[in-house]
This record gives sequence, structure tokens and C-alpha cells, in this order.
Amino acid sequence: MKLSSKSVSVKLDRIDKNIIQALQNNGRMQNNDLAREIGLSPSSCLRRVKLLEEAGVIQNYTTVVDPQKIGLQLILFSRIWLTGQDAETIDSFIEAMKELPQVMECYIILGECDAMLKVVVPDLESYRKFQSAHLTKKNGITSVKTDLPSQIIKQSFQLPLDDL
Repeated sequence: MKLSSKSVSVKLDRIDKNIIQALQNNGRMQNNDLAREIGLSPSSCLRRVKLLEEAGVIQNYTTVVDPQKIGLQLILFSRIWLTGQDAETIDSFIEAMKELPQVMECYIILGECDAMLKVVVPDLESYRKFQSAHLTKKNGITSVKTDLPSQIIKQSFQLPLDDL
């Protein structure tokens, strides 16, 4: 693994890609099993993983939970228009969205709207309450359009490494 001159992008070699792919498939994999799968000694494998973590390539380890199995039946996408494009409005909006557990993802968008949210709630009434309490002018929002997907076709948390 070689850091680029900007320290923003990391050059991954084949071994790094194999480590990341294996951990994307099973983040709970023990180092000895990972080393065996990759073809490295356990100490070399652990050193590589630590370097990937220190470089920020591996940011976190998490558990993926099926929201419907725990009563969060609705996933909605909310397109957001802000009251202004100034840094203060955008920063205030970002900080407010970070604090809301219902907001699973938040993106500032270049296009028709200013931001896009992925929101998860138990039901439509819960979303209505969430929207009226949080997606308002107090958080820099002037307009909200919400889309309700009818079917999830694909949902992945693994990045495609073959194209790098």
C-alpha cells in the first residue's frame, strides 16, 4: 500500500484489495483465518490491516441489521431544498441531520435538490411526525419531496475493488 502525494487517495495493491474484499464479506473474520485466506503470515496480515485502518481505508466495522425484522418497516428517500446555499445554512443542516438516528444516509447533492436523505421509520405516521418535527425551516429546509420505494432490488455495502 502506498499513500498518494495528497494523502487523500491510497494506492492499493493486490494483497490490500484481497484483504478488503475478505473483510467486506466477513468483518468478523479472525486474523488467522484472514491470513490463511490471503496467503500471508498472521503478523504480516495484521500489519496490513492496521495500515489500512490508519490510512482511513478501513473506517469501521459494523453489523448489518434487517430493519424490517426489528419493526422499522419503511425506508424513504427525501429530497431536500435548503433555505439558502450559504455555508452557515449548509453546515447547520448537516449538523442537524447527523443527530437524527432516523437519517441513515445524508448527501449534499449537485442537481435539482440540495440534499438527499435515506430515512428509516416504523410506519408512515412516524415519518409524518419526523418530517414535521425535523425537516423544517429550523434546520434550514424550505421544501421536502419524499419518495417511497416499492421494492428493494439490490442493497450492497461492498465497494467494487476490481475496477481499481
